[in-house]
Amino acid sequence: MDQRAWRLERTLAYHCAPSLSGVKPADLISWRESGSGDGPLLCRYIRLLADQGVRLRVLNRRGGHYLLLVYRPELLRRCLAQPAVAGMLARAGYPGEMEGQLRLLARRLGQAEFPHEVGLFLGYPPEDVAGFQREGGRNCKLVGLWKVYGPVEEAVRRFRLFGRCREQLCRGMDEGNTLLQMLAAV
Repeated sequence: MDQRAWRLERTLAYHCAPSLSGVKPADLISWRESGSGDGPLLCRYIRLLADQGVRLRVLNRRGGHYLLLVYRPELLRRCLAQPAVAGMLARAGYPGEMEGQLRLLARRLGQAEFPHEVGLFLGYPPEDVAGFQREGGRNCKLVGLWKVYGPVEEAVRRFRLFGRCREQLCRGMDEGNTLLQMLAAV
């Protein structure tokens, strides 16, 4: 595996382990080109990951920076269909079907004001997303992978689970496995 592919796989393993492992619907990462143009590399991984049931979607590209959504389609579909999540997205102007929601999210991510409802796509609890929007990021109960406004114990449990996913995938890569080999075993 060449260095650019290894770097992409390691970045995905570190930042997207929960969604790659199937315990979280999606993860969002920023990817910077290595200087030689990573468009073909990303296209190759879009195909390779799709074979493993994972979607890699470029939501935004500015210069050499990509904003990538890594997700499991069925998990994301179920997450977005939850009544509280669907209601929040509808009030924010999102259509009712996932593909349209992802297209609108991509457009909003390209605008000046950050769309904090992105947390709903990433599987954050609706009460935490609503709390963040209401409080402007202040007065949370806990800061972890996101700011927690709802039940702290559940958030801590999820943070630990996501950390174990990261440790497992990164350890596997340290042992010489590729990300794709590990995903094939899931």
